[in-house]
Amino acid sequence: MTDAANSAAPPPNPLRAYVAVTAAYWAFMLSDGALRMLVLLHFNGLGFTPIQLAWLFLLYEVAGVITNLAAGWLAARFGLAATLYGGLALQIGALVALAQLDPSWGVAASVAFVMAVQGVSGVAKDLAKMSSKSAVKLLAPKEDGGLFRWVALLTGSKNAVKGLGFFLGAALLALAGFKAAVWGLAVVLGVILIAVVLFLPAGLPGRMKSEEAWGGWRSKDPRVNRLSLARMFLFGARDVWFVVGIPVYFQAVLSDGTSEGRREAFFLIGSFLALWIIAYGAVQAFAPRLLGGRGQPEAETTRKAILWAGLLVPVPFLLAGAAWAAGEPAPWLTATLIAGLLLFGFVFAVNSSVHSYLILAFGSAERITRDVGFYYMANAAGRLIGTLLSGLSYQVGGLPLCLTSAGVMALASWLAARRLSA
Repeated sequence: MTDAANSAAPPPNPLRAYVAVTAAYWAFMLSDGALRMLVLLHFNGLGFTPIQLAWLFLLYEVAGVITNLAAGWLAARFGLAATLYGGLALQIGALVALAQLDPSWGVAASVAFVMAVQGVSGVAKDLAKMSSKSAVKLLAPKEDGGLFRWVALLTGSKNAVKGLGFFLGAALLALAGFKAAVWGLAVVLGVILIAVVLFLPAGLPGRMKSEEAWGGWRSKDPRVNRLSLARMFLFGARDVWFVVGIPVYFQAVLSDGTSEGRREAFFLIGSFLALWIIAYGAVQAFAPRLLGGRGQPEAETTRKAILWAGLLVPVPFLLAGAAWAAGEPAPWLTATLIAGLLLFGFVFAVNSSVHSYLILAFGSAERITRDVGFYYMANAAGRLIGTLLSGLSYQVGGLPLCLTSAGVMALASWLAARRLSA
């Protein structure tokens, strides 16, 4: 019997621990969203191609795959508090390093440097994410659908905060410039780290016996592995258009090429992506009511996960058809894309929320950090695939191919989700 199993019961004040973990996760995701917009819009304004922009985020996603594979073991070895603090500290280091970027460097040097910094940020993000989600499994009340409600609230609120980060990053870039914005984020996150260290109560569970060896990264429960595969394709379907394709398309449509026009485009793109993420987070938080999670059998929730995975499939294909029919940017196409991507976000959010619940429901308390780590490794792999395809598909075939690729990924997610009932 591991210490993790013994510590599955909540500590003396689980609500205080949950609030502290949630606050730390909020702060991290605010900086993460802002940093993504700063990097994307700053380097797009410098004339980087879609493929070059995708390369900037490539190591971020690769680091996520590797980190999640190891993070579950690290948390089980050293405790969830240690990995949470480590994620925040690494993000501060990444921001400080990015502030050293020199405009006189060439394209190759700039890409290599930003890729390395983004890699550190990717490690930081997945340490923080795995720690927060695993803590919910161990802290949430077991009765009356408490797990579904607590994880939905954490995930939904996190994405709303990340959406604010997208807007914050675009606004800071337009008003303060790249370097000042990065330094400001680092200082604020440093203050948050100190506050969380002081506020987080002792005894946050998650540590196992020191003699337990590395291994068992892949779950023995086939449901965990099948859900992880569905998660990989789900997030690939989003990031195919989200990372490069749609932001670059909208910047080309909205900017007139002048400095003032670029600033206005920054605000508009940042506002749309922020709205999308905030609405996505709100739907995630509402998902337990939508799906009837309170007291609902696990098998019924699984059936609904399969249903909602299928509902996502036609949306990107229809948007790809609209983009192909338009041939070139047009007002009706822009309006169609906005409405269609908001619909995509609604269905995607329900899928994401039910996945986040099922991985904790399927996982055992004895190895929850490793099950969650494996699941988020698949999540990061999907983001990596989506990031690569986002730049490549947009440069090769424009918006129609970009959205078609998203549809193919959504279809693969549905096919993988169907095996959950096997």
